[in-house]
Amino acid sequence: MNLHRLDLVSLSLFLHVVRSGSISKGALALNLAVGAASKRISDLEAAVGAELLERHSRGITPTAAGDALAHHAQRILGDVNLLAAELRDHAKGIVGVARLWANTSAITQFLPGDIAAFSRATPAIRIELAELNSGEIVMGVLEGRADIGIFADRTPALGLQLMPYREDRLVLVVPAGHVLARRRALRFEEAVEFDFVSLSHGTSLAQRLQAETEAMGQRLKLRIQVRSFDAMCQMVAAGLGVAVLPADAVRALVRSLNLRQIPLQDPWARRQLLIGVRDLEALPRHARMLVEHLAASPRQQPQARR
Repeated sequence: MNLHRLDLVSLSLFLHVVRSGSISKGALALNLAVGAASKRISDLEAAVGAELLERHSRGITPTAAGDALAHHAQRILGDVNLLAAELRDHAKGIVGVARLWANTSAITQFLPGDIAAFSRATPAIRIELAELNSGEIVMGVLEGRADIGIFADRTPALGLQLMPYREDRLVLVVPAGHVLARRRALRFEEAVEFDFVSLSHGTSLAQRLQAETEAMGQRLKLRIQVRSFDAMCQMVAAGLGVAVLPADAVRALVRSLNLRQIPLQDPWARRQLLIGVRDLEALPRHARMLVEHLAASPRQQPQARR
């Protein structure tokens, strides 16, 4: 077996053949003659010392060896694409890429300004920002798919080094004509009798509401679950329930949809957003610079006037 004879074009061709179930379609995708494509597949089989494809009347399917090759070929080609992108960045004068994963609360309230300020000060560092649930963010950092994570407190994060980022305030959002709309503040237990609009179960906000409701010995009346703060506010405006949301993240939506936001007096309604990394000292310098910038950001945002 001589795997050093493998080349990227043949690996790419093999993936196209497996996905399409046809050598001719794989050849077309790479602008190769069918004969040349068949020869490359034969050379691959010779290199690995096993048949990679089974040919039958319905097309072509990979053998067990073919499945293994396809799996590794996809990862190899993905790494090559990442390498190419990084080299292009260096050619443009970019000295590093920091992979930042953050939850919706951080992205809608704080990160736009913080990232813009960092980019102005260090234009040679590019930030790749992804929006995910807090639990997914922690796993991404632990597995090395992200350099830095920003997520809500209470998220299990064993194995990460943690630093405070910002604090956000949770409020109850209700329609303008709701029985609670004129309240200046309230406790969550006063609202638990109403139908709720929520994010999906996997989000830290949904888990927090569920935990606090169960701690009171009650059951949260979930009417509908959606994927964004915007959709939650739209549902509240349509009269489908009330919602607990970060105040600053939905202030403009509340105003435009004629909703009301009422501060929650419960201690848990003040959430800490955290920065998490696997090992700060082991981070590349450009990623460590971003962590230091984010950790030094103001802890509190001035409250907007009503």
